[in-house]
Amino acid sequence: MGRVTSRRRVVRLVDGVADARADTLTVEEPLEIRVAGKPLSVTMRTPGDDFDLAAGFLVSEGVVRSAEHITTIRYCAGATENGANTFNVLDVGLAAGVPPPDPSIERNFYMTSSCGLCGKASLDAVRTSVTWPVADDPLTIDTDTLATLPNELRAAQRVFDRTGGLHAAGLFNAEGRLLCLREDVGRHNAVDKAVGWAMKNHSLPLTSTVLMVSGRASFELVQKAAMAGIPMLAAVSAPSSLAVDLAAELGMTLVGFLRGTSMNVYTGRHRLLDRPR
Repeated sequence: MGRVTSRRRVVRLVDGVADARADTLTVEEPLEIRVAGKPLSVTMRTPGDDFDLAAGFLVSEGVVRSAEHITTIRYCAGATENGANTFNVLDVGLAAGVPPPDPSIERNFYMTSSCGLCGKASLDAVRTSVTWPVADDPLTIDTDTLATLPNELRAAQRVFDRTGGLHAAGLFNAEGRLLCLREDVGRHNAVDKAVGWAMKNHSLPLTSTVLMVSGRASFELVQKAAMAGIPMLAAVSAPSSLAVDLAAELGMTLVGFLRGTSMNVYTGRHRLLDRPR
């Protein structure tokens, strides 16, 4: 397994005074995901929870819907000239009867750590058919509980404490209990890792859960949440206009700028309960 962090020498300047020291950085490496030996995608990610990442990615693309749809996930050996395993290539085996990925979702080039949709062969493939509609999900959560989620998310970020360079995605229940947290240099990878964890634990669809993410809420994160059956997405920063449009179309609750006791509710206000003051 690859390293999550790496040490580098830096020169820190404070008020013109130089101080040479070691700094801890987040590792960013490519991961190639193959299905039945055929390359499907290459994403820049932080090593760790790679099997969850691959499983969640296939869920968000509509390739699989349950753990039974995947027979094996394994690292491919011989990725270097000397045959050593770099742990940067994964091959996923699908169960009998599960159709292979549609060619329209194949990535034409590397995805960066900030973009999970770059290189889509077809824009139409972005709006993947949702397996579990979320519009009628019964989730409700009081605003006081929702306000605690960013701090809960931050407190659980172990690698962020050492590097300051990772995004996080956390799955919470209606009582604000953290079910799963995953970190990655790419916010979309962190979400895929969390969804992959849920799939491997037979927890899909993620009914009555909240997906809390660091950073902004993009169209792709709304799509990934919807594909996992998550009825609410909350972010500490802003959503994009397309994210709001898709959340409204799907009946998902979308909350942005969740900081302390303030928040912007863009869609799905009916799921938030205000306590009497």
